[in-house]
Amino acid sequence: MSGAPEASFTIEHETSDTKGYYRVELNGAKAEMTYSKAGDAMIIIDSTEVPDVMRGQKVGAALVSQAVGDARSAGKKIMPLCPFAKAQFARHSEWHDVLF
Repeated sequence: MSGAPEASFTIEHETSDTKGYYRVELNGAKAEMTYSKAGDAMIIIDSTEVPDVMRGQKVGAALVSQAVGDARSAGKKIMPLCPFAKAQFARHSEWHDVLF
């Protein structure tokens, strides 16, 4: 569907008028991807933080993948300013339909 591996964890999503985040909590550790809203049609991924204890579990990729799926559903575009998110978009050409 979105190109990222199946997640074995729950991704939390919260949003406000201007910002939002996707978060995963595992064994007391938190991984988070934050974004800013640019009008009604675009989000800008600002930062992706994954603690060392979660490395290798594809948590960061799952966060970006969730944002891609949500952007598609809402008819929005994504501008990945975060270097990690940019690298994920470079690896997943199937996500380019939402790339700004």
